[in-house]
Amino acid sequence: MIKKILVTGADGFIGSHLTEELVKQGYNVRAFVYYNSFNSWGWLDHSSEDIKSSLEIFAGDIRDPFGVKEAMKGCTHVLHLASLIAIPYSYHSPATYVDTNINGTLNVVQAARELGIEKVVHTSTSEVYGTAQYVPIDEKHPLQGQSPYSASKIGADQIALSFYRSFDTPVSIIRPFNTYGPRQSARAVIPTIISQLASGKSTIKLGAISPTRDFNYVKDTVRGFIAVMKSDNSIGEVINIGSNYEISIGETAQMIADIMDVELKIQTDEQRLRPEKSEVERLWADNSKAKQLLGWEPEYAGKDGLRKGLEETIEWFTNPKNLSQYKADVYNI
Repeated sequence: MIKKILVTGADGFIGSHLTEELVKQGYNVRAFVYYNSFNSWGWLDHSSEDIKSSLEIFAGDIRDPFGVKEAMKGCTHVLHLASLIAIPYSYHSPATYVDTNINGTLNVVQAARELGIEKVVHTSTSEVYGTAQYVPIDEKHPLQGQSPYSASKIGADQIALSFYRSFDTPVSIIRPFNTYGPRQSARAVIPTIISQLASGKSTIKLGAISPTRDFNYVKDTVRGFIAVMKSDNSIGEVINIGSNYEISIGETAQMIADIMDVELKIQTDEQRLRPEKSEVERLWADNSKAKQLLGWEPEYAGKDGLRKGLEETIEWFTNPKNLSQYKADVYNI
């Protein structure tokens, strides 16, 4: 029985959507948000009043084992999303990724072991696979740390799995491919494209446009988290959540421009390029394990599904109130 769910990283892009959906489904949710002097709850500040009034907020730092354990007390399930995710910033400050992603995950699973938590869902990323050695990428694909970020997530995943194997801590690993949607940070490629075009630019600045990605709409990702949380079949497993559709960055940019009915010119911005051996050239998810174990499959699948998701994302970003929160002229590392 799911009595209370702790969502770490509840203030972030995916975490806020997940938190809202859990509340809508009637779950008792404690939202772990990053402590700051502004008393900001991140994207949860923008949630409806009925959502916010239903939440229990815990402000803390995932790097603090004492605070993490305190936040987990009284919870039966933990959905662990708190992490540093920007790849360019991991080149700049790699130690912070070890502290947050690896040690933060250790804090969660150690507390889960001590408190007897019934289920921990740990968030991985498709970046741990690196450039595809074969496609579509299943969960047995080799792991390659092509950036300090991806290396830290590989470490975090292995810490989580080691607690399952060593102590029978009930851990599941959800591995979303490139999630997109409303509220996503401008350091990600789809918001970068939309925000530049919505600001009136006809020539937009991007990094490499030849790499391919498997874009997953945030509503599908959220459904994946809830399916993993509810399924006993997921314990001890790594499960891809992806659309099983591959598209290049350049083609994605053109699709966005077509939806927005604007002419598109792309200028390569050197500072947005990853180091050559660090660029992940190809990602394409095999989602058959999620279908088999969870009964999950994407509702925004294929080219038509991507277009539908992009339309919803563009509608949100082009709202002046939302667009005003983004700095389209500034490159976010």
